[in-house]
Amino acid sequence: MDKLIQLCQDVAKLWGKYGESYITGMQNTLILAVSATLIGCIIGFVCGVLNTIPCSPGDTLIKRFFVKLVRALVRIYVEVFRGTPMVLQAVFIFYGLPYFTDNAVQFRGSEGIWIAALLVVSINTGAYMAESVRGGIISIDPGQTEGAKAIGMTHVQTMTNVILPQALRNILPQIGNNFIINLKDTSVMFIIGFTEFFATHKSVAGATFKYFPSAALEMVGYLCMTLLASFLLRWVEKKLDGDSSYELVQVDALTMSAGTYNHPDKGSPFDERSKEHGKKGGK
Repeated sequence: MDKLIQLCQDVAKLWGKYGESYITGMQNTLILAVSATLIGCIIGFVCGVLNTIPCSPGDTLIKRFFVKLVRALVRIYVEVFRGTPMVLQAVFIFYGLPYFTDNAVQFRGSEGIWIAALLVVSINTGAYMAESVRGGIISIDPGQTEGAKAIGMTHVQTMTNVILPQALRNILPQIGNNFIINLKDTSVMFIIGFTEFFATHKSVAGATFKYFPSAALEMVGYLCMTLLASFLLRWVEKKLDGDSSYELVQVDALTMSAGTYNHPDKGSPFDERSKEHGKKGGK
């Protein structure tokens, strides 16, 4: 108990003296995570759409060649950035690009470090999102694509108006998961001199030699950020689900038992978890 009290006192002293530095580190972490996640989602959507361009033996040789080339390039990008640690990607981009370009490409000053960090996290996130988007697209019933083509919609119109809106809802949990991962993984950007939350901890711990109290403060800070992010993402998911206060038009028991209807809150009358089922059972 005495050790816990001592820890709280040390954390309070650190916050009182370096609180502004910790807050600045948290702000930098949040800005980088949000920006990189948004850019990564755009990269992932582009790669996911390119990776699902339809190609059949009846298409021209040129189209089949370019479709296969695009898919190969996307696959290489995904495998490389998913298969290597982000810290090494940061080293390669920040130090490797100047090396291979004879310093023609450099990241100078704080702005250059920001650009490099944003580039690394965005590209890494895009590689993960590319597979999530591809999975979200192919999870949509193929009949919807066929129906869109039957009424004369092009592939682009089908994707933008029919498939992607549904795929976005399906992959929203994965977007949130990547955002939470980015909140924590931005800690490796200290290796290129980016001043985020973890870099602040290293600086304070080096100045005060209170490594564990500073680490405890960091842990609480990261936990607060991730819990807040999880709460907001669940709220967004609930909003996208829409209002569940509606009456079912189709009341045919055979249709409902076949699984074609599922009330967001109540389920179906044949679901043992349904509130309506419980009421009927009670009667």
